[in-house]
Amino acid sequence: MSPHNPHAAAESRTGLAMGMRGCVEGEACASDRPGHGLHPMQDRLSRIAASRWVDAVVSAAGADGFVELLDLDGDVHRVWHHGALRGEIAVGDPVALHPVYGVLARGDERFSVAAV
Repeated sequence: MSPHNPHAAAESRTGLAMGMRGCVEGEACASDRPGHGLHPMQDRLSRIAASRWVDAVVSAAGADGFVELLDLDGDVHRVWHHGALRGEIAVGDPVALHPVYGVLARGDERFSVAAV
């Protein structure tokens, strides 16, 4: 049996929201983690699984990247994007959310989002 060796202490990372660890470049971030850049496979799979899209309306959009959506059944979905979708999403906008692959669509635009 080997002696017990404790793990090294975890390092503190920059970022306040889920999926943001290590993202210090804001909109210039090259990460493809949920809520960052839209990975091509994520985009493709969301288009193939078209029956999973949920139509919604933006009910809140904060400068901190959190967006609240109200779907047509009255359910609330809260998502996060590191770029805060500034100028892209506004309260009252019709959008579609693909909760399986973490994609938010407004018209032809697609964004990677993390469910929170």
